[in-house]
Amino acid sequence: MGLAHAQLFETRAKQAYLVEAETGTVLYAKNENEAVPPASLAKLMTMELVFSAIKSGRLSMNDEFVVSENAWRTGGAISGTSTMFAELGSSIRLEDLIQGVIVQSGNDACIVIAEGMAGSEPNFAGLMTERARQLGMETSVFGNATGLPHPDARVTMRELVVLARHIQAAYPEYYRFYSQPDFTWNDIRQSNRNPLLNANIGVDGLKTGYTEESGYAIVSSIDRDGRRLFLAMSGMATERERAEEARKILEWGMRAFERRPVFAADEVVGWASVYGGEGGSVPLKAKGPIDIFVPAANADRLSARIVYDWPLEAPLEEGAQVGHLRVWIGETLSQETPLYAAAAVGEGPIHRQALDALQELLLGWM
Repeated sequence: MGLAHAQLFETRAKQAYLVEAETGTVLYAKNENEAVPPASLAKLMTMELVFSAIKSGRLSMNDEFVVSENAWRTGGAISGTSTMFAELGSSIRLEDLIQGVIVQSGNDACIVIAEGMAGSEPNFAGLMTERARQLGMETSVFGNATGLPHPDARVTMRELVVLARHIQAAYPEYYRFYSQPDFTWNDIRQSNRNPLLNANIGVDGLKTGYTEESGYAIVSSIDRDGRRLFLAMSGMATERERAEEARKILEWGMRAFERRPVFAADEVVGWASVYGGEGGSVPLKAKGPIDIFVPAANADRLSARIVYDWPLEAPLEEGAQVGHLRVWIGETLSQETPLYAAAAVGEGPIHRQALDALQELLLGWM
């Protein structure tokens, strides 16, 4: 965890990651890349696969799936775990199974979906991990559709935020299920397990989880006053501590930061040297304006740096991505924005290339 954030906020969570959605500003980070068992947070990836299949037309809300004995025994009423109370051998519409997963955290509903989509839960788990890589989740591994204990399953708080942001942005028509207050199936009404939905602070998702190994966890999102934050945190000792810590950090994130423009749209962010080019450098721009949220009480702790693989080689096309703008709050990397060449750079004459070669050599020895 960065020094700046240690001074600004403290949490009893062992791992935590808080991000502002529009700008991608990291507001808080604590052991965000530490891998932990996913518990029921794995159901976020289960639902991502479902939503993706519906959006592409491969599945529809009215498709029906059969409850196998495996699903009934492993995740049903006799399993002693969170369940939708699906009846053995019954057929259930996908829309009802989705509510069984999201609202009731039903393990039986997850397994029914997994078997229906991939033939078996292990096959489905492989698709979950494969999809995670496609979404930029480089380390998370899923062992099943439920999040029940599995020796190989691991996630990080940073990557869970990546997943949550994707779900909310890519599937707004289905994201509404995460704020649904309750769902009744088989004449059994169950309330949504998210303790913050009734707190009237703007929380509209997403999922809670628990394992003996890593404690109580939550992935949450708050939308208030035109600002959305995403939070993933784990390692709390009790359900009450989870609710208290999550609410505290979300409220702090809303209150303690203010938006600041860093660069306007189409403004040159900086220059990068080009090896063997007609000119010695190229202007760099972002795709749009760059804004960041900074601590209202410590705005002077903001610093920025352009990072690229030196030397860039000519010819260089206009619009080519050549680096990043990295912005720190104190010692914490808070935002990283891709930078692109704002002009084309052709190859220079031989003496220009020779001069650049000499410069590269001299700089290399410095």
